[in-house]
Amino acid sequence: MSGLRLIDSHAHVQFAAYDADREAVIARAREGGVGIVNIGTQHSTSSDAVQLARQCPDSVWATVGFHPSHLDSDAHHDPNELSERVRETFDAGKLRELAYHPTVVAVGECGLDYYPRADSGQRIADSVRQAQKEIFRLQIELALEIGKPLVIHCRQAFPDLIEILKSYFLNPKSDRNGVVHFFSGSWMNAENLLDLGFYLGFGGVITFARDYDEVVRRAPLDRLLVETDAPFVAPVPHRGKRNEPAYIVETVKKIAELRGISYDEVAENALENARNLFRI
Repeated sequence: MSGLRLIDSHAHVQFAAYDADREAVIARAREGGVGIVNIGTQHSTSSDAVQLARQCPDSVWATVGFHPSHLDSDAHHDPNELSERVRETFDAGKLRELAYHPTVVAVGECGLDYYPRADSGQRIADSVRQAQKEIFRLQIELALEIGKPLVIHCRQAFPDLIEILKSYFLNPKSDRNGVVHFFSGSWMNAENLLDLGFYLGFGGVITFARDYDEVVRRAPLDRLLVETDAPFVAPVPHRGKRNEPAYIVETVKKIAELRGISYDEVAENALENARNLFRI
């Protein structure tokens, strides 16, 4: 795509939330010079991500993975993701087959999510936590096998996440091992992940929540990615609406404001970082 100015490093444009106007959403991103890394969350959405990347080879790339929340699928169904409840189990063979497709630039979204169940507020069961760890390890091993980075989801699980990553990346041979998207940890967590060769991803939440300011200010500019996590968590001034990749500019503006530097400096670094990590 000529004129590429930003890459939304984490979006889900294949989700059901865009069934009525997907082409228009992608067109608006293209008009703004925004490329899209389209993130899979289970086999169906990963397959859809690959298909969409095949249709838009100059502006959309795919990742394939199994999101930890789907391991507790009795409690997880988001109509923004899939219009109908579909229970899928992790299938390493299917994921591996998809991962070798040339449009795929990373393995994920994978990781750990210990946030209490939305339907009951109950703690995630130990058996589910253990299953999350096992499936996460399998996806790390797949990423290492095929030489592609990880796209990691982590919510209320940083000690376990970092312990697992240290078992694979303690002496990293690369600073392009992956990205922890929608980073929500402490600066100490951030330092650990940076030392392990990971980037940090920031999205629209930083435009209205101040919990992230310290890490946004302190993170090395050459290890920072911008994302929308569309259709979720739209930035100010679009808060409360369905998010989309064209809104990525609002996150760039906020990072520039928090760091006291120009929009262009943030945008240029974020673009270069995404190109380096995903080799696009």
